[in-house]
Formats: sequence, C-alpha cells, structure tokens
Amino acid sequence: MSVAFLLCIGTIFLIAGIGMPIAYAILVASLVYMFAVGGDIGLAGKVLMDGLYNSFILLAVPLFIVAANIMNAGTISDRLLSFCVALVGRFRGGLGHVNVVASLIFSGMSGSAVADAAGIGKIIIEMMTKSGHYTRGYAAAITAASATIGPIIPPSIPMVLYALVSNTSIGYLFLGGIVPGLMMGIVLMAMNTIISHRRGFALEEPVPLSELPAKTVTAFPALLMPAILLYGIYGGVTTPTEAAAVAAFYALVLAAFFYRALSVRALTDILIESARSSAAVGLVIGGALILNYVVASENIPNIVARELVGLDVHPLVFLLGVNVLLLLLGCILDATTIILVISAVLVWNDPLG
Repeated sequence: MSVAFLLCIGTIFLIAGIGMPIAYAILVASLVYMFAVGGDIGLAGKVLMDGLYNSFILLAVPLFIVAANIMNAGTISDRLLSFCVALVGRFRGGLGHVNVVASLIFSGMSGSAVADAAGIGKIIIEMMTKSGHYTRGYAAAITAASATIGPIIPPSIPMVLYALVSNTSIGYLFLGGIVPGLMMGIVLMAMNTIISHRRGFALEEPVPLSELPAKTVTAFPALLMPAILLYGIYGGVTTPTEAAAVAAFYALVLAAFFYRALSVRALTDILIESARSSAAVGLVIGGALILNYVVASENIPNIVARELVGLDVHPLVFLLGVNVLLLLLGCILDATTIILVISAVLVWNDPLG
C-alpha cells in the first residue's frame, strides 16, 4: 500500500468530513492519487468514459427512476393503497399491514427504497395518524422499515449497480431477492401484529368484502407491472435493461392514458427530476469507477484476500463480519457509494471462495 494510496484515502475522509458530497470527494481523491503517482490525468477520463459507455446495464438505472417517479406522480399509489386497505385493513394493526403490503407491491415497480417511501410514505403516514390509533413516530418507523424492501424485491437499482461492479447476472440477482423480500414483509407484519396487540391498537373499520373486487380491478393494471417485468426477464423475452424501458413505458401508459392522471407539464417535471437523480447517481458511479481503478492498481483486493486467508476464518464468520461492516458503513454512507466502492474490494477476493 503506497503513500499515494494513503493520501487518496485521507483526501476522501477530509473532503467528505467538511461536508462535500461523497461523489466529489471520491473524484478529487482519485485525481490526487493520479498526481501523486505521476500518472496521466487523461487516463482517469478514459477509465470513466469506458466504464459509463461500455456498461449497457447502466441504462436500467435512469429508466427505473423514471418509472418510479411516474408512479409517484400519478394516482397509482392511491389506487394501490385503496386495494391494500380493502385486503388487509380489517385485521388488528390494519394500517400497519397496509403499509407493509403496499411496500411489497410498490417495490416490484420502483426498485428503490427512497421511491418506495416517497411514493406511499406520505400518504400512509397521514392515514395512520389521522385514524388516531397510531403515533406519528410509529407510522414513520414502520414506513421506513417497510421501504427497505424496495431495493430487495426486483426490480432493484442497487442490484443493477452491484451487477456492474461484480459482473454478476442481473437476472440471478433479481431472482435471489424475491424470497428474502417476501420474508421481510412477513416478519414486519408479524411484528406489527405483536406490537398492535401489546399497545391495544383499535381495529379499523373494515372495507366491505363486496368492494374488494372493484378495488382489485382498479389496481389490477398496476399490479401487473411486477409480473410483466419478471416474465420478460426470466422468460427470455427482454434483458433487464429492456425490462426497465418496458417498466417506464408501461408506467407512462397507465398514468397518462389508462388512469388519465398525468399531464404534459407533470411529465416534463418528472423527466427533469429523473435526470437530476440519474446525474447524482452517475457522479457516484464515475467517481467509483476511477477509484476502483486506483484500488486495482494498488493490488488492494489481493492484499486484503491474503490477509483474510491468513486469518483462517470460517466463511460464515467472514460473512458476519462483512454484514457488520456494511451495517456500520450504512450509518454514514449511502447505499450507492457502499455498493460501488466497498463491494469492489469484497467481490474480487476470489481466494476466499
């Protein structure tokens, strides 16, 4: 590990510590490394451009962002919540269950925890607090917890980014997220039931079962989106990137023509906001690509692998340590940065198996 690399790491912590966005901190630190080793600055640009323009899967990121923003802007979120209220709102802790089930459904459309929370979070929190049965803190807590299902159940923007770093099949990553996401939903609903009984949350006024078919029909087109995406990917009809384009187009058709809840002005605002969000992700990706080149140049993955192999740790102990590390990093860094920077070191450690 050279002095130049230590200077690079120190620069990241210094710049991030004074409040600069992590994407800029990574870019500046990588350029500092290039200057320190006497490398060609143009090489950084080449690495950046090659990484961005030779990665077809990156197109999925802005497309999923557009799809999620369209879902949020139209009345799709309201219709999904009405369906969930009719489905599970009759049980104790009903609106808590509605929160979780809505997140499970919405996660199959948005691919992002932020989009999940933004799409249904504000609506469901207001519903829970206005009912008088839940505190605002509890409503916010269960909303935040259920929103974490968003990046796990496919489609998932973080999985797309992880596939970029690790050269893993996006299809397999999506497939691997279904069961854990459903299990998270079941556990959250179980916890909500236990807490509701302990705190004596009153039962909500149930929606008559006779209204459930009508609400199902209203929400059915939106409920079809996850099924269309999964069939397209695993049926060999589309690639994950093409599936993202299908998701964006399908969301547009639903909001603009089927539900008639999207104006041209609203669509323009959505595209502008999606471009901003995509640009923010792109900055982090660009910085991470250059930093990954720096890490590879310093042979850091092999050094880390040799040290870990020398410790003779059991694979389960190693995985537990990785989870603890990610938990701690998640307190100070966003998921995109962790996936693109930290995972790059971990996935290259082939000697660990």
